[in-house]
Amino acid sequence: MNLTTTQLLIAFVPALIVGAVAYLLISSFLKNEENRRIYLAGKSLKPKTLPMRMAAYERLTLFLERMKPNSLLVRTQPANLSKNEYENVIVATIEQEFEHNVAQQIYFSENCWNVIRAAKNTTIQKIRQIGMSNKSQTAEELRAQIINEFMEAPAPSETALSFVRKEVRDLF
Repeated sequence: MNLTTTQLLIAFVPALIVGAVAYLLISSFLKNEENRRIYLAGKSLKPKTLPMRMAAYERLTLFLERMKPNSLLVRTQPANLSKNEYENVIVATIEQEFEHNVAQQIYFSENCWNVIRAAKNTTIQKIRQIGMSNKSQTAEELRAQIINEFMEAPAPSETALSFVRKEVRDLF
């Protein structure tokens, strides 16, 4: 029994086609099953994780509110500090509040966390720039100048708060 090349092709081509179709169907089915399992796992975890995520959003909202210069400067009085000491106290207060909340980032999208971090850094940078200007000589003058500067334009924390609110709305 000698089989020619043509007879071999006639025998193997349909087998290859059936094998390829079976492979595609099975891989598609398995991928679908994996996606279904992930969806069901996420759905069952959502009631457990949502309260923790909401608490994280609340904490970062509080941080952003406390970082607003008007709020920050009411809590941080100049007392008997020099201009540079007062500037350092204000910046240290922002940094401490941020460090206290840094673990909350696991509940946020990367974009949202970057916006929050940018708001903190921009606020500190503006305070440093105001401090470096020679318009104020005392801590009280620095405080007044910071308040005036942030009254002219919205504080960076306002932008971050808007982003956080949008992300919370997207959860629902």
